[in-house]
Amino acid sequence: MAGAATAAAAFSVGDLLAVTHSPPDFVSAVPGGSLEVIALTDRAFRVRFVPSSRLAEATSSILLAQASKPRVRVTQTRQGRKLRLLHLICDWNDQTETLSFLDASGKVLLQESARRLTPSTVRGQPTFVAEQTFQSPADERLFGTGCFQDGYLNIRGLPRRLTQVNTQISLPFVLSSKGYGLLWHNTGMSELNPPSRPIALKRVDVEAKVESANVTTAGGNAQVMRRMATYTGRFDVEETGRFAFMLDIGRKMASRHYVEIDGVACCDFSNLWLPPTASFITDLSAGSHDIKVVANEEDAPSLRFDPVRDQTVWRSTVANSLDYVVIAGPEAAEVMAGYRALTGETPMMPLWAYGYIHCRERFHSSDEILETAAEFRKRKLPVDIMVQDWQYWGKHGWNAMQFDEDHYPDPAALVRNLHGMDMRFMLSVWSKISRDTLLGKEVERQGFYIPKTDWVDFFNPKAAAFYWQNQSQKLAALGIDAWWQDATEPENDDLDGRETAGGAGERVRLIYPVQVARTVYEGHRRDFPDRRVMVLTRSAFLGQQRYAAATWSGDIGHDWETLKRQIPAGLNMAAAGYPYWTVDAGGFFRPGEGQYSDPAYHERFIRWFQYATFLPLQRVHGYMTNTEFWRYGDTVETLSRAFLELRYRLLPYTYSLAAATHRTGTPIIRPLVFDFAHDPQALDQSHSYMFGSALHVAPVLEPGVARWPVYLPQRQGGWFDAWSGERRAGGQRHDIATPIDHIPLHMPAGAIIPLGPVVQSTANIRREDIDLFVCPGQDGAFTLYEDDGLTYDYEKKACARIPMSWNEVRRHFTIGDREGQFPGMLETRRFRVHLVGPEQTPLAFTGGVVLDYNGTKISVTLPK
Repeated sequence: MAGAATAAAAFSVGDLLAVTHSPPDFVSAVPGGSLEVIALTDRAFRVRFVPSSRLAEATSSILLAQASKPRVRVTQTRQGRKLRLLHLICDWNDQTETLSFLDASGKVLLQESARRLTPSTVRGQPTFVAEQTFQSPADERLFGTGCFQDGYLNIRGLPRRLTQVNTQISLPFVLSSKGYGLLWHNTGMSELNPPSRPIALKRVDVEAKVESANVTTAGGNAQVMRRMATYTGRFDVEETGRFAFMLDIGRKMASRHYVEIDGVACCDFSNLWLPPTASFITDLSAGSHDIKVVANEEDAPSLRFDPVRDQTVWRSTVANSLDYVVIAGPEAAEVMAGYRALTGETPMMPLWAYGYIHCRERFHSSDEILETAAEFRKRKLPVDIMVQDWQYWGKHGWNAMQFDEDHYPDPAALVRNLHGMDMRFMLSVWSKISRDTLLGKEVERQGFYIPKTDWVDFFNPKAAAFYWQNQSQKLAALGIDAWWQDATEPENDDLDGRETAGGAGERVRLIYPVQVARTVYEGHRRDFPDRRVMVLTRSAFLGQQRYAAATWSGDIGHDWETLKRQIPAGLNMAAAGYPYWTVDAGGFFRPGEGQYSDPAYHERFIRWFQYATFLPLQRVHGYMTNTEFWRYGDTVETLSRAFLELRYRLLPYTYSLAAATHRTGTPIIRPLVFDFAHDPQALDQSHSYMFGSALHVAPVLEPGVARWPVYLPQRQGGWFDAWSGERRAGGQRHDIATPIDHIPLHMPAGAIIPLGPVVQSTANIRREDIDLFVCPGQDGAFTLYEDDGLTYDYEKKACARIPMSWNEVRRHFTIGDREGQFPGMLETRRFRVHLVGPEQTPLAFTGGVVLDYNGTKISVTLPK
């Protein structure tokens, strides 16, 4: 271990690779400082308002250096100055001292209203509060800022406080339906639309009943005692309209968000862990209103509100400057391409990451893991990854990076045995190391802790190098395939009030998870260059996607409301540029022993699992639960098997989507603004989404329903039901039959979907036979992507792309010339082409037109 610090050269300096950009393309002296505009790419400008006392070069811990400077044409105008890029125009007005941003055709995308830098301090150090206001037209929709539990997809006008805590991931980036993206360039806590008007609350009652709850903590399982209290107040509004509220519970974490106005619940959500803030928008009439808040007895709730205005406000309470980036579309996919160019591409995960990932809290021994794995194979339930959650370290202490030999006598043999069953092994490793472990004592001796915590200071390159060298030598050397870097917020927003090697924790409190993911990714690639990295981590920040880090929505509950809220949470991760996100299917906190025999929970679990089938990663998890499907009876096992098999049949499609994400930045799941930006009704659908461009998914979110309302966006040629083949019109809402074995799935006219055979593991995929499903009604195209699925040779162009197209008028389906090759690639293969219609769908089909393909172009005419 002593030599680990010498590996620091493999990691970047503590300021996270500060990148110096070229000089500004425009500078104007304004009251209080200097306004700078810097062209970053042919579709992105960076804007900085720097106080006169702190003029400095533009550096960044988020943005990557660009290979070349884009061409900027600067012209003088009657109002001021105009800077023109290929896809974006920045217009400066001398009189108002504000900026406007326009697309290449001159259409306004975004306009400033006001900016402000206010001197402040953070623990005695000088800093600024940075605030920028933008105009927001009434018909604008905004998406993004990450994974929040408030249930909103369109966040225009909604207050949000961006902190990193369990169940909340904060990414200060928004995507607009107007055709732009905005990156708020600050690594400290930020706020969106912070409300200004406080409501005085008085505690009036405390419940006599005390409830106990088993929860997870940074120290392991724990039982907490909670008693609820009621707070009341009264407030006035001058005019009838829409009002935005933010509840702050007054502690690091909450368990209840409940606000009632005039006897009507406007915010009502419970979980064993919740973020400290929650927001909502409601309509109010002019006059006085009574308000009630229910919170934990130990909470100190406060409430603020404001009318919803035609504006968007960003604020950071700890900032060196006011700093933001505008990225032009106008299409969402073009914004994502611009984001990718600035913050980094997403690597390909190993092929096995896209199969089923089996988790529980927790396995207790090697024998349990192997017996469970064998049972999966015996029951023919497809699976690729077995996951060991925390506390396998046992007697060695918290995150000692060592298995307790009493229960895991030979971890390397465990991994080999799983590999022998065509499975991979993922291990939970924390950023926290207990100080009383042998490893922790060495961390402390070398000064690698964040003071007064057990969290490793990943802003210190020597600490990061030391951490990875131990993880590499003690764990990765055993053959472990994937890393579950848990609690990388760090838990409970624990950088607030701390000092780190990167400066005051308040300045860097959102970016800690990037440092953890980066440490593991760079270290793993250096030590095991032929093994693709897969990281699962509970938190994320801008740019973290470049470190092969997937994330999930944290320790959520299991009820219908929680399931419903995960859909906009995940879609807003995608809209914020983060493509790999998933959930604990079935919920993490589950309903105890009764879950195994409770039909109500079984229905809920099945609906959860159906939804998880159409996420970038498919997994279950459950607190103090043996989550295996067979433990819930034949019905759950049978239905789960069907969706596992569908997941594996979809792998040719899903893996091709992953390649498109790597190549273009377009996420695998996405809100409808990506594909149907010009359909206002589609933009308002918060609980349906696209899985790639060819599958519309609308999860069932209520119990006991036989039919489910689904709005299908405007689409020439309409849509096809993936179960029945029935054709339905776009631009309409349809009531779709939803028996328990169905989730509403639709394919747009022009879609082409490849499906492979049912396999038990990605190791069994041979690719010889693929069924291709073509939806008539308009022209369409798809590119099938393949590589070896395991190494980084695809970065050296060792991969193959097979273009496919459908010509509606000529009824021609064409498979084009194969592009590229890789070792092990099939030179010849068989495709079966199906024209989608009744009894000929991806979920029910026969026959098909057989095409034997050898890499050269081939076409077939399909009859009506």
